Amino acid sequence: MIRTSLTDLVGINYPIIQGGMAWIATWELAAAVSEGGGLGIIGAGNAPIDWVRNQVQAIKAHTDRPFGINVPLFSPFAAQVIELAIEEQVAVMTTGAGNPTPFIEPLKNAGVIVIPVVASASLARRLERAGADAVIAEGEESGGHIGSVSTMSLIPLVTDAVSIPVIAAGGVGDGRGLVAALALGAAGVQMGTRFICTDECIAHANYKGAIVKANERSTLVTGMSIGHPVRCLRNPMSREFESMEKAGVSEEQVIEFGTGRLQMAAMQGDIVQGSLMAGQISGLVHDIIPAAELLRRINDQAEALLARMATWAQPEEVTG
Repeated sequence: MIRTSLTDLVGINYPIIQGGMAWIATWELAAAVSEGGGLGIIGAGNAPIDWVRNQVQAIKAHTDRPFGINVPLFSPFAAQVIELAIEEQVAVMTTGAGNPTPFIEPLKNAGVIVIPVVASASLARRLERAGADAVIAEGEESGGHIGSVSTMSLIPLVTDAVSIPVIAAGGVGDGRGLVAALALGAAGVQMGTRFICTDECIAHANYKGAIVKANERSTLVTGMSIGHPVRCLRNPMSREFESMEKAGVSEEQVIEFGTGRLQMAAMQGDIVQGSLMAGQISGLVHDIIPAAELLRRINDQAEALLARMATWAQPEEVTG
């Protein structure tokens, strides 16, 4: 197994974190990932606090391995979710879509490891100064809400900017992506799209099937006109969304059109009018397997590649 500062920090076997995807990252998936040796994450999304509490209690009944909660800070329940993490002594708190600085000290005082998602080196520096234990640097290749910098550029920029562990996200779907992230200076990876296509993920079979059928050109980005870009698979809904934005419809109309679309896809299996949030690595996903098997496969592929790479740079023997 590959040991890094991330595995040591969190107490996991593999340097792999599962993304905290709203509606999709429930206790079933998170427990399977944690039991398999990675770090499972419950995606709180905009869910009310009672739902999140039930999720935490359910995962505790199914694993004693470390797990985390992710909350977007625009959620009206964000402060309550963070209080719940403290109350339940959750191992890790990941945050996105906002500044977690006011919450870092109380979380750390309670023994919770704080790992915010960042899309720039400057934000990573600020959060390191505020006390973050690590950061997830997420490139624009990822599914769902995205930044504007590619993973290949972002990871070395962030690792140069901070001394805390950096987790690479966006564009990682197999062991080759893990090795590439390590080569760029990251201590591990976060994956979302690839974990959707696991047996334990509760996402609708239609959603999973759409990802398996996709290729590297199957995604597009919507929401640019309202400052909230989202990467998803191309379908009638996303193409209509794109057309509305090009036509210059109002922000209110765009928001109204997009509201609830992820739930339609993930829970109801509507792959025509739902939002199939997924990253550019969709083309690498060819099967639906147990989460533990996926973790082992990624680790084994990464270890084999690292072993081969060690032979590529052997010093030439000097004679004469």
